Amino acid sequence: MSGWPTRAWLEESAAGIAEHAERELEAMVGISSPSGDVQGADEMCALVAALLPASAEIERLECSSPGHARDLLATMRGSGTGRLLLLGHLDTVVAHAGHRSLEAVGDRLVGSGAVDMKGGIALALGAMRALAELPSAFAELVLLAVNDEEWRTGGFAHGPRFAAFDACLCFEAGETTEGGEDAVVARRKAAGTVRVIAHGLAAHSGAAPERGRNALLALAEVARRVAAGNDPAGAERLTAVPTVVRAGEAFNVVPAAGELVCDLRADRLEAFEAVLGAVPAAVDGVELEVELVRRWPGMDTREPVRGRLLAPAQALLGRSLHASERGGASDASHLAQHVGLTVDGLGPRGGRAHNPEEFVLRESLRPRAEVALAVAAAALAG
Repeated sequence: MSGWPTRAWLEESAAGIAEHAERELEAMVGISSPSGDVQGADEMCALVAALLPASAEIERLECSSPGHARDLLATMRGSGTGRLLLLGHLDTVVAHAGHRSLEAVGDRLVGSGAVDMKGGIALALGAMRALAELPSAFAELVLLAVNDEEWRTGGFAHGPRFAAFDACLCFEAGETTEGGEDAVVARRKAAGTVRVIAHGLAAHSGAAPERGRNALLALAEVARRVAAGNDPAGAERLTAVPTVVRAGEAFNVVPAAGELVCDLRADRLEAFEAVLGAVPAAVDGVELEVELVRRWPGMDTREPVRGRLLAPAQALLGRSLHASERGGASDASHLAQHVGLTVDGLGPRGGRAHNPEEFVLRESLRPRAEVALAVAAAALAG
């Protein structure tokens, strides 16, 4: 489209997005939507659909996780050539009992799921509306909002359908460099969750402890071995951290069964094999079952993102924009396996995710809307 995008369009559109984002964020955070709760997810999907342009085609797709509410897919069709996916999730980690509606505390907008990632959904909706006014700028403009990101243990079902798209923009929380300049996320570690089940033998811990096989002690040894694999400064930047252990039912009984959960992160999924291989089949007669119950691939799109997205986006913004990395998992990693030009961290800045004090910085809404629009425009013009 001749003459588009312009700095004036960017600034005017971002100001409009920021003006609406706070109210939309309040409405979204007002809905408690813990991962796996069908009613909360359906309410969130209904609200998101209401905030989309009237011409958007709305579908509900089967969720990647059984038993979850269907995901939301919104499609805008234009007369251009570019195909752009905007990505986010509607679920939170906060149970209904701990839910906190949005409230302003100074410059912080505090509430459950505010930064992870209902604030990002608000900016994605704003970007959809801004771009919808320019149908000659795209062939397809799609928003995918899933309902199982926080607790998904299986695969991600939707990646292949977007393999022909030009770019994917994920709206997880934004960030800045140490110098205060805007950044997006182009590199994430692979993530895995190891589950070890111990099968021992109960016995009276006072009268005959030697007759038992202690599942708790066996799991403690496994935890030690897993932690010994921790090597964040190594070639794979592997972190291996035991995080949950459960064993025993009574103070005077040798624990007959137990479970250990460990969190693994590395540049590649293949790095986890050494940790799994360190878990023996048995310890002191306690049989052990080990399983990698979650496998999230890593993502590294820094090279194409810098050249094809960030360079033109910086020119439009009139300020620097950097490619950064983050250790946490995101659905952007799944999409990056199918869409080579995938970038994350397009949401507002904030902090304390998964915490009762989770917040979005109000002052970040407009500059992060500018970043999102600039990157989207670069993807469509590219």
